[in-house]
Amino acid sequence: MNAKVSDDILSRRPEWGVDSVFGYPGDGVDGLPAARGRADEDPRFVQSRHEEMSAFEAVGHVKFSGRVGVCTATSGPGAVRLFNRCAPGGTHAGAA
Repeated sequence: MNAKVSDDILSRRPEWGVDSVFGYPGDGVDGLPAARGRADEDPRFVQSRHEEMSAFEAVGHVKFSGRVGVCTATSGPGAVRLFNRCAPGGTHAGAA
């Protein structure tokens, strides 16, 4: 099997402290769910109904668990919607 970038990203996840990913699927990030399938569905994936909700969920995860919050969405408008929710607090939007 050929190594894929998405597999490499998920293999680095433990050293980054990522246990959950909040996201909205789309063409630009379809490799990540496929990699999760190859990695026995690890990390936990929480699918939202909108990109901005993914960002809200990731920020809430940081605030209430103290763990790293990760959100994903497809490129273009999806990525902008994530940024709109995370940017007001800077790179540590969820840090309380």
